[in-house]
Amino acid sequence: MQPTTTQPLLEVSDLSMRFGGILALNSASLNVLPGSITAIIGPNGAGKTTLFNCITGFYRATSGAIRFNSGNSSVDLIQVLGGPFKATDLTDPRAFSTRLYYKMLGGSHRVALAGVARTFQNIRLFDEMTAIENLLVAQHTGLDRNVVGGFLRTGSYLKSEHTAVDRAFYWLDKMGLGEDANRLAGELPYGHQRRLEIARAMCTQPKMICLDEPAAGLNPNETKALSEMIQMLRREHDVAVLLIEHDMGMVMDISDHIVVLDHGEVIAAGTPQHVENDPAVLAAYLGADYETGVAL
Repeated sequence: MQPTTTQPLLEVSDLSMRFGGILALNSASLNVLPGSITAIIGPNGAGKTTLFNCITGFYRATSGAIRFNSGNSSVDLIQVLGGPFKATDLTDPRAFSTRLYYKMLGGSHRVALAGVARTFQNIRLFDEMTAIENLLVAQHTGLDRNVVGGFLRTGSYLKSEHTAVDRAFYWLDKMGLGEDANRLAGELPYGHQRRLEIARAMCTQPKMICLDEPAAGLNPNETKALSEMIQMLRREHDVAVLLIEHDMGMVMDISDHIVVLDHGEVIAAGTPQHVENDPAVLAAYLGADYETGVAL
């Protein structure tokens, strides 16, 4: 299913991230449309994972804006992380109360609650839990956590449990992991672990899933299956996909839009056909001076 609206689901504007004297992102901007597949590519060290970490709340960007527009709501993904109090907050009661609220109750989990899920370049499963347990843990915010309800096994408590279990088995089946439900995650083959991490992210019912190098370490057959799974997420569940990937064949096959980063800056953006012929992109990957065409 192709995007049906031009209003971006995700709007990243002039985003910068500084680590001491190192500028990892420099005024990077991009949009992700609902139901689209957008790839972020670039050489190693270009700032791709830093951008992901800012979008998903693991880093608080130094400057810029990140807005996530889902349905009738629009969430500032930087504000929900909370932040240090400022002197000006003391003279503005509304600003003070907002800052206090997010300082106490904010955090990266609020990015997930807004509808943004992610996987990691280095798989981060709970190895000593089974596959099904990994998927149940991901749904903790949707469970009935009333202590009395749990003790008395009330109807609402049992219903939330059953819903979580049904959702977990649904995603295990969709990812071809139904037979692995009771196996420890750490004992699964590498390719299965990759799929389990995607299943875990999907159990949070996101509007956008961010995949950090999902094809890393996969063989060609596994990469082909992964491509089909990513397209299934968009087609059957109306989920926008934002991915970082070095497999250019996969990127060109499944992406609607590609954003190219180099040294923390967006140097090109557009369709796969546009990007693959962009001189600046060729320069970033091949080490050529794209203004002169001379190899460096």
